[in-house]
Amino acid sequence: MFKRILVPLDGSNLAEKVLPFALYLAERFQATLILFHVVEKDSPKEIHGQHHLREVAEARAYLDKLAGQLSASGVSILQDVHEVQESGVAQTIRDHAEELKTDIVVLCAHGNGGLRDMLFGSIAQQVIRQGTVPVLFIRPDPANESGIHPIRLILLPLDGSKAHEVAIPVAVSLAAKCEAKIRLLTVVPTAETLPVKDAITSRVSLRATKLTLDISAQQAEEYLNKISEDLSTQGGLVSGVVLRGNVQSKLIEAIEAEGIDMVVMATHGHNAIDARWEGSLTPSFLPKTPVPVILVRGTKDNSE
Repeated sequence: MFKRILVPLDGSNLAEKVLPFALYLAERFQATLILFHVVEKDSPKEIHGQHHLREVAEARAYLDKLAGQLSASGVSILQDVHEVQESGVAQTIRDHAEELKTDIVVLCAHGNGGLRDMLFGSIAQQVIRQGTVPVLFIRPDPANESGIHPIRLILLPLDGSKAHEVAIPVAVSLAAKCEAKIRLLTVVPTAETLPVKDAITSRVSLRATKLTLDISAQQAEEYLNKISEDLSTQGGLVSGVVLRGNVQSKLIEAIEAEGIDMVVMATHGHNAIDARWEGSLTPSFLPKTPVPVILVRGTKDNSE
């Protein structure tokens, strides 16, 4: 599935934190790593306290040096520098991902919270918004200097729609290559955690709302059981769970409580997605996630 992996780099040590994990994936999929740099228009002289690559020649020299260091792994390495100065970094990354026929883009979450993290969460969304290439979003772990955390348990959130099921083949492929298990998850809200627009309606008939949500939870359990059975017949180790409450909070809770190593989930990258799931995929969610997240572009037919 992942034969060509695009890794955008800005020249900083922080951005390079994704390389060990990118290599980990490349080794398992026997993929080619494409080291990529965008020469930004009106870019700052420094980034993260380090010299920022602003010239084509120094960018090429930087990527050549990295490629030489990574070549010992035996993974095929390519380098690409976008020479024309661009102000739209996300769009340039997205365009090159498709032009170079890459299968996934690996992006680093910079910073320790706040505006910079939200910016890169936004870039991940922008890259996938109009493109079709999945985005792997990694937050560097200071406690894990090697940057490698083997994938043993993959969380696959689903909402019962066909649109979100596009993430299933990605999770299945990763599980096979990494010898990992898949944990399916659906979150059904309680009356207290409904989105504002639905909560107003629920106050009119709280009892009916609770009954409806209970039925939704039962249907969600049946849905996950069917998906689990279908995937298990393919040889995978799959289990499912339905949680009740706020989607974003329950996703984070599941990641921490169950020792999840990676999340694979669908996103439409725009406001048409269901409000509960849109809230979980905004840049505010990505920086809070302690594990890598793969965002897969959802299908359009069920996105409205």
